[in-house]
Amino acid sequence: MRLSIRAKQIAGVTAIVAVSVVALSALYVARLGAVIVDESHARATMLVNQIFHRITNMMIDPGDPYASLRADPGLQSVVQASVYGEGVLYAAIVDTSNTVVMHSDTAVIGRTLPPAGDLNAVADAVPTKKLEVIFSGDGQTLEVRQNLVADDQMFGSIRVGVSTILMRGELGDSLEDALVAMALAIGIAIVVAGLLAQVVLRPIHVLRGGLTRLGKGEFGVTLDLPPGDEFGELGSFFNTVSQQLSADRLLLAGQKANLQSAVEHLEDAVALFNPGGELLFSNPAMQPTLPSNAIGQTVERLLPGDHPYRRVVEETLATRASRGPVQAGDDGLLMTHAVAGTDGSLVGILLVARNLAYLSQMQSTIAYSRKLVALGRLTAGIAHEVKNPLNAMMIHLELLRTKIRSGALVAAGGGGVGLAEGVAAPGDENVLQHVHIIENEIRRLDEVVQGFLKFTRPEDLRLQPVRIGGLFDEILPIVQVEAQRHDVRVVLESPPESPVVNGDAAMLRQAFLNLAINGCQAMPGGGTLRLSCGPGGRGRVEVRVEDTGVGIPAEHLGRIFDLYFTTKDHGTGIGLSMVYRIVQMHDGEIEVQSTPGRGTTFRILLPRAGEM
Repeated sequence: MRLSIRAKQIAGVTAIVAVSVVALSALYVARLGAVIVDESHARATMLVNQIFHRITNMMIDPGDPYASLRADPGLQSVVQASVYGEGVLYAAIVDTSNTVVMHSDTAVIGRTLPPAGDLNAVADAVPTKKLEVIFSGDGQTLEVRQNLVADDQMFGSIRVGVSTILMRGELGDSLEDALVAMALAIGIAIVVAGLLAQVVLRPIHVLRGGLTRLGKGEFGVTLDLPPGDEFGELGSFFNTVSQQLSADRLLLAGQKANLQSAVEHLEDAVALFNPGGELLFSNPAMQPTLPSNAIGQTVERLLPGDHPYRRVVEETLATRASRGPVQAGDDGLLMTHAVAGTDGSLVGILLVARNLAYLSQMQSTIAYSRKLVALGRLTAGIAHEVKNPLNAMMIHLELLRTKIRSGALVAAGGGGVGLAEGVAAPGDENVLQHVHIIENEIRRLDEVVQGFLKFTRPEDLRLQPVRIGGLFDEILPIVQVEAQRHDVRVVLESPPESPVVNGDAAMLRQAFLNLAINGCQAMPGGGTLRLSCGPGGRGRVEVRVEDTGVGIPAEHLGRIFDLYFTTKDHGTGIGLSMVYRIVQMHDGEIEVQSTPGRGTTFRILLPRAGEM
């Protein structure tokens, strides 16, 4: 049954009030249940403490502690009087095997009393859990327990039980007033909603009439609603919207032009036909196949009968179903899409012709990229093979130096007369200098090879939550050594509440260390190196490495991350490339700002933990 606006309004207001009342009542019931559980727990705990205090003031016989308990009439009175406590089922003292030694019901003395649920755990639970315990099943018994110890040996326990059935009854008595208030509130809500409907309904009818006219395509519709209230503002807004509909039609035309522009730049040839087979649109990739005045003509007049485009369009018109992909020649692929309207009828056919030659070019590009990767692996292998001869050369250079210094190297001049063993030849110092130069060049070449291997060797990211401040603390001792050499002051700014990043700790540590060492070396006359971190927005953490050094010339800023590019006399050009590679592997961003003579700032944005 379809409801009127009046009925919907009354139902809506009533539903809002009912939901609010039910929610508040549920909260009230949960709080009330929690209070009842807490009161029962407090009574049981107080009784346990009373019995325990009584026992601790007694002289317990270590040989038979139970006899001492039975002999105390005051203790028996306390236990038997416990049943008069509100909500308390029993109070008992049991031995270590749960056999009853003393009970508020003397008939069960000597029997086994199985342990019941823990009332302490229920008392510590949330209110909803307490309410669930009260109404679960057919009820249960919950206990507060206290162990009894004599001479560091437990000989029994005090157990006071309460019943959830009694709690349920106490809660039910308290709910009667809440149910009456709930029914009264809902009844008042229905009456008030009916009165409001009389006042609100007339403007709604006016609005519905205006919307109906707009829905029929009428433009320039205006509503005559008195100003001064929300409906008057709504009427003014309605009138404004009605006036803007004409402008919106122009806007839709512009959006159509944007869509057409996007289609025109597609590599695929696209054409749109109406259900009668007339061409409505074709993009530039399709137009070379069609005549110049193709728009509005049928597919029979545009293409010959054996043309694959015509065949697939006619088949789609006949079957009203999409076709393809269909092979069209060696470099073509055809497909059609039957465009259906809201009522399921055919409103158009979209023809798409894909150029496979273009896809072949893309595949060639991908294959070329794979070859570059293979070439990188090959060069890495070659670099690895170069390391072994370099190591052998260093060993033999060291042996050669040792022999020269020991005088074992025989001079080549002097008419063939050699020097005695242990006497250095006159030209040995010059020879040692050449050996030293060769050694330095070999070491430099080894550093280049090592850096190349480190840059090209694939590494697996071991992502985990990492605190940037902890990485700063780890690299600080190494940075301080370089900073002292250049009279640089190091400042760390990493608040404890800074966000945690998701990254590989070892790789990030190496990246920050490279930037910090570079910053120290950029301040030969002293300065300040600042390492800081904090929130960066968009789920990122910002890390900044700032120095007050010589800066980077503008013409070099675009190349500082290139492999082997360096402006240092003895630099390898690998450090910043490694930094860039590490940041990219972490799906991060790195920016550099530098002013010659004033310093350089590296800004790194890394994903927060859980954002990658």
